[in-house]
Amino acid sequence: MTSSVASVQPSPPVLLDVSRNGFVESRHRGSLVLLDPGGAVQLRAGVPERPVLARSSLKPLQALAMVLHGFTGRGGALALAAASHDGADVHLAGVLAMLGAAGLDEAALQCPPDLPSGRDAMLAHVAAGGGLERICHNCSGKHAAMLATCASNGWDVGTYREPGHPLQRAVRRTIEDVTGEAIAASGVDGCGAPAHAVSLVGLARGFAALATAAAGTPAALVRDAMRAHPRLIGGTGRAVTELTADVEGLLCKDGAEAVWGAALPDGRAFAVKTEDGAARALPPLLAAALRYWGIDSDTVRRWSAVPVLGAGQPVGAITWSPELGELLAL
Repeated sequence: MTSSVASVQPSPPVLLDVSRNGFVESRHRGSLVLLDPGGAVQLRAGVPERPVLARSSLKPLQALAMVLHGFTGRGGALALAAASHDGADVHLAGVLAMLGAAGLDEAALQCPPDLPSGRDAMLAHVAAGGGLERICHNCSGKHAAMLATCASNGWDVGTYREPGHPLQRAVRRTIEDVTGEAIAASGVDGCGAPAHAVSLVGLARGFAALATAAAGTPAALVRDAMRAHPRLIGGTGRAVTELTADVEGLLCKDGAEAVWGAALPDGRAFAVKTEDGAARALPPLLAAALRYWGIDSDTVRRWSAVPVLGAGQPVGAITWSPELGELLAL
């Protein structure tokens, strides 16, 4: 007789504890992988071979696809193509410049109207009489670069988000080439562009490919732009910006639903996804990987434990779980 009881998959390990006044009130479970310089799996937790929607952590690979297919933006423009920005004036000015260089304006953007995601930027925007605008969306840099790529190829700019568009087919091919695996599933991202699923191993492999690329290659152009403009890829007070600025050679990008990809120039790479999708879990996890790699600094230590507040004062922290500490010998 065939059993009607469905098999139960084991839960991923606890990676982080959230403590308040000495009491653990929440735990973040997830999967992660670290690759050695040769690309082999060095450490793993959970199921890093399982596909995840990598969300904005795929932006550097999407930016690579655009460079390979005619996007001429460099420096800050290329960093914005890979950014999840806060909507500060410097971000908005860069996006407008990118669109203008392609003969387009903000009306061509198809990301949803939004307020700036950064607190200070949002308050300044609203105080100046601003409202929901497409350019304020954190993905407007990526969308502007997509439009510029279409313009350079003579592709239709009105349908650039559609999966069958030449641009999106090129992005898909590039992601598969660089991660070394077929995209497992696709959907619609929060910004309206396609979202693709790859494994954490594949995501880490993709970051390693960019981090180790030879100077002057399209992959190196993306890497160097992100490293040279850390404020543009995130914003003030963001872990992705502060760690990129602080750690020599680090390439990293966060994504919605708690996904990180990162790599160092020697090919060591890291990727993680928490089960609950909580963004607050990301900084201590990348800091843990950096500490495992022997990288220590005031910035890395500060992001290793994120304060939990009570009445505006620290009363606890988001810290590495005993399981993660044991795995990484932290």
